[in-house]
Amino acid sequence: MTRVAPLGGTTVQDHVALAEIELCGELIIAASAAGEDRLSLESIDEVLRVAEERTTCG
Repeated sequence: MTRVAPLGGTTVQDHVALAEIELCGELIIAASAAGEDRLSLESIDEVLRVAEERTTCG
């Protein structure tokens, strides 16, 4: 017997998990663009928008 999820509004979205997945993807893209070079801590902070978070939260 095959079970299929019912249609219509039963999907639960974890917004924090989705944001983390998006940031991981952005890091992977940045690392790929860097080629053989490692990303600097400053580059990682820029990709993760750490400075923006500090200015808006603090």
